[in-house]
Amino acid sequence: MAKINGNTIKPGMVLQHNGGLWVVTKANHVKPGKGGAFANVEAKNLETGNKLNERFRSEDKVERVTLEQRDYSYLYDGGDTLVFMNDENYEQIELQKQWVGEERIPYLQEGMKVVIESHEDRPIGLSLPEQVVLEVVETEPTVKGQTASSSYKPATASNGLRIMIPPYMSAGEKIIVDTETGEYVRRAD
Repeated sequence: MAKINGNTIKPGMVLQHNGGLWVVTKANHVKPGKGGAFANVEAKNLETGNKLNERFRSEDKVERVTLEQRDYSYLYDGGDTLVFMNDENYEQIELQKQWVGEERIPYLQEGMKVVIESHEDRPIGLSLPEQVVLEVVETEPTVKGQTASSSYKPATASNGLRIMIPPYMSAGEKIIVDTETGEYVRRAD
């Protein structure tokens, strides 16, 4: 870990501070007419999700942490855990479902590539692909005369999620869905 000055803190950096790991969400650098420069920093704890507002003077030293990012493949649901395999050495790890997040689990598909960030071999974060391909399994029938410009209609995707899709689409079609918002993006090729 490298020690950095308080005036070099930027959004996106991960800091070790007050016994926890914090990702900087905002950093406002201030140079008043009197006194030394400082940075007002907003950060979020990577483990608990707590927020922190802290003022760092330019001469303050802070530990900057570099997270290790590795590619993993999702293997299967193991009950209370999800099993992933390291793509380099084929080691398997199990992550608690509550740690992954109930809202993200439906997007996981067997063999899907994810990125797991870790610090000192302890998982800190998991990144899904930005978009996934799902199949529409159930939706209202298409009404003749409806156009693409009219409102969207509800549908159920192959992972069980309810998604709003264009009115001209029907069951059996493959669609691309944004994993962050859960919204329809476009028809899959």
